[in-house]
This record gives sequence, C-alpha cells and structure tokens, in this order.
Amino acid sequence: MPESHLNRRAVLLGGAGAIAIAAGGSTLARAESARGAGLAKPVRSPFTLGVASGDPYPDSVVLWTRLATDPLAEDGLGGMPARGVPVRWQVATDERFTKVVRSGQTWATPREAHSVHIEAAGLRPGTEYFYRFRTGDDISPVGRTRTAPAPHQLGELTMCFASCSHYGQGYFTAYRRLAEDEPGLILHLGDYQYEYAAGANEVRKVVGPETIRLADYRLRHAQYKTDPDLQLAHATAPWLVVWDDHETENNWADEIPEDSSQTPGAAFMERRKAAFQAYYENMPLRRTARPHGADMRLYRRLGWGALATFHMLDTRQYRDNQACGDGVKANCAERLTPTRSITGEEQERWLVDGFHRSRARWDVLGQQVFFSQIDLTPGAAEGFNMDAWDGYKVNRDRIAEAMGSSAVRNGVVLTGDVHRHWAAEVKRTYGQPDSKGVGTELVTTSITSGRDGNDDPNQAVLDENPHVKFHRNRRGYVRTRFSAKEMKADFRVLPFVTKPDAPASTAASFVVEDRDPTLNPV
Repeated sequence: MPESHLNRRAVLLGGAGAIAIAAGGSTLARAESARGAGLAKPVRSPFTLGVASGDPYPDSVVLWTRLATDPLAEDGLGGMPARGVPVRWQVATDERFTKVVRSGQTWATPREAHSVHIEAAGLRPGTEYFYRFRTGDDISPVGRTRTAPAPHQLGELTMCFASCSHYGQGYFTAYRRLAEDEPGLILHLGDYQYEYAAGANEVRKVVGPETIRLADYRLRHAQYKTDPDLQLAHATAPWLVVWDDHETENNWADEIPEDSSQTPGAAFMERRKAAFQAYYENMPLRRTARPHGADMRLYRRLGWGALATFHMLDTRQYRDNQACGDGVKANCAERLTPTRSITGEEQERWLVDGFHRSRARWDVLGQQVFFSQIDLTPGAAEGFNMDAWDGYKVNRDRIAEAMGSSAVRNGVVLTGDVHRHWAAEVKRTYGQPDSKGVGTELVTTSITSGRDGNDDPNQAVLDENPHVKFHRNRRGYVRTRFSAKEMKADFRVLPFVTKPDAPASTAASFVVEDRDPTLNPV
C-alpha cells in the first residue's frame, strides 16, 4: 500500500479506520463478532456508517451522516433511541480543523432513521473543505469535499463514476481504487444496493430478508455503509447520485412492479414509498429530494463552472413499462411507438430545455441504462434490450437529435446497469456508418455485480455495432478528466472481486476532443 494512500485514509477515516482497512477489517465484521458473543449492543460509536457529501454548488454542499450504534439491528433503526439526538457539525479549510469556517447543530430523529442532511452554505467556490460531526463525546471520521467552481471558470475536473455494487457478490475494492484516484467529483449511476435476500454461495453474507418494508431497506443500506472501502469513497469527494431499479426492485417501471401477479399495485406502491424513504435517508441529497409518499424528484442539474453541466436523469420513476414483455427481443414493434417514454414528458422537456440553454463546454448526462442503439443478436436478426433506451426508440432519438441541434457543444452520456464496460458514439441515425455523431457514451461496468467476470471480448456484438468501440467484462469503474480542450476516459478494471485487495489497471483509454464526438483510442 503506498504510504500516501495510507496517510490519506488516516485523514479521512481516522487512525482506527485506516488500520481496519489495512488489516482487512470492517465495522460489520466487528459487529458480527460481537453479536456472536451475545452482546446486546455490539458497537458503541454512533458513526459506524461513515460520512458523505454531495450535490456541490459554488457556495454550498450537502454533508451527510447517519447515527447507528448497532448497524445490523433488525428493525433498521441502528440501535438508536426513539428520540432525537443533537448532532454538531463543522466545516474547515484544513483537515486538523484549526480553521473552522462553518459550524452548527441539528437533530437526528427516528423519523428519518437518525440521518443528518446539512446544507452547509456560505462557502467559497471551487474550494476544498473538510467536515466532521459530533454527538456527545463521539466524533465522526473526517470527510473531504469540494464546492463547484464559479460559473465563469473553466479549469479541469477529474470525475469517476460507478454503478452496480452487490454486497453478496464481491468485495468493494473498486471503491477504494476509485478513492485512491482522488477525484474532485464522483457519480453513482444506480444499483447502489440490491434488494435480494441472501443467495447461495455468496462471497459475503447479506443480512436481512428481501427488502420490502422500510425496516428492510434501512438495514440493507446500513450494511452497505459499514463497508470500509465504500466509506472511503464517500469521504474522499462529493457524490452525485441517481438510482436505477435495485434500490427498489428489479426492473420496476413507474407504478408497475417486476411481477404484478406477486406484488399487486397497491402493495408495490407501499414498497416504493419505503424504498424512496430509505434512499433519501442514506444519500447526501438536498432537501428538494425529500420524498413525498411514493414520489421523489431525483432528476436535477448541477453546473461545474463553465466546464461542465451534469444533467442527472431518472429513467425508472416515469417510464412506460418495458415493451414486449421485457428482455432482449427481436421484431418488437411496440418499442417503436412514438408515445412510449423512458423519461416521461416533463423530464424530457426539462432536459431538452437544458440543452438549449447550455453554456457549458461539456454537457454530461448521468443516467442508468444503455442509451446508444446496440443490436445484441449477431447476424441478420436483430435483438434489442427492452429495459434500455432501445425499448423507447423514439424518445431516445428525440433526445439525441436535441443534443446534436441545440446549444450543446460536447454531449457525453454516462451509463451503468449492464455490468460491462462499453464505449460508443451516439448517432443521429444508426446503421449508417457515416451518420453524424452527436455525442459519446461511456458505460461503466459494475463494482461487484456479476462477480469476477472474464476476458471474452464479445467481438460478435462489436462487429454488429460499428459505433461501439470497446467492451470489457471485468469489474471496476471509469475515470474521466475534463478540460477545455478534451475529455479523457480511462476504463479501470480489477482482475477479481471475489477476494479482497485486487489491484486496478486501465483496460483502455479514449480521448474526445472539443467539438468532435469521436472516440479516439489512446
């Protein structure tokens, strides 16, 4: 382990946290050990779930923590009392907190599982800050965050993005490797946690039943948050988060569950309400995202100076049901229906309006499922994924057309979901090799979902789709570097996740130059 990384962990997680990571330990392991020994309250510190920040503006950022003395408590309330607990917070310009610039006190209440969302305001643009919390004699780990630059500033940005972290299918080492890149911003594009009960032959034990009730979702989020590698990634930089399906239930669509025969509509909406509440409680989101029953406004826009605008989309809550029974289908006429939408009309208008008003060098869509057309059936037949934008073709084509004909200077689509690395050029018209490109798409593989993966190049699918330039079936994340002249993307991979402490390497790199939506291999 490089000394600089250990020192950074010592700053962000505290000496004990750094030692636990270096030794392969975790809060969860200690909690399970103590539980096995019959202790009623296996962990005393209320800061077992770490700290996080998110949604940075030029003058403010969200600071998050959630108190839990027993993070694996079956009721999902983390062993906390049925009353409010006062929590103090501080923001400083140095990691030793000799220069505190903002501070205050709030209450962590049972109503929101003793989570805390502080919108720390009055900060300087483009500035690195450190933050921490305190309740009683207990002090949280230290987190590092950053405000967005002033609107007129270009500058540069290292941004990493990730998706699909199934606790039972591997170790979250990719989060640690991502944190070691010390990005200025991190995007998570969905499937932050999985709803399933423990399965056979899991790498790590998932606790609790399939998540249906609020207590189940709270417990599942808490188990994930005990992971030291995930805690490190949260403490390293501000996050922008959006969900996909597994934060609620596999392949749900608006008010429609995966299997209506098993989950009637009213029961699903109660489940959705519980999932949304727990998601808000466990993410560094602003008050504007607080759910109202089974509804939660998650799509939003965030500027990073004059360099980039991030349009964060929700492709689950407003979509029509998947066409032709879902899955990969051929000859599905339903997917061509003009009124079908994956965004809903209101979100589409919001996005297109943002395109027309853009003044950024790069317009970046943070979203969940494959945007570019991709024929998954080699040969004369065609097969498209109905869960992706291919199942909503007209909606996708309208947005691609708007990206190419609006004020957008450089369009970039970021995608998760499919547990593979992909890189593609977004076209106005697919099937025509010389069709004008309107943007590029970078698809990140999973953190763990799918386990270790393999080195199958999937050449048949690449040959079928000449606009798709890269594929790799390994776990990892994507690291990007935005500047005024170019965007560079590094597809980072790990050789294994079924064992801890895998190294990371770069499987491929591409450069996209200003005003030229072409993926140039490096």
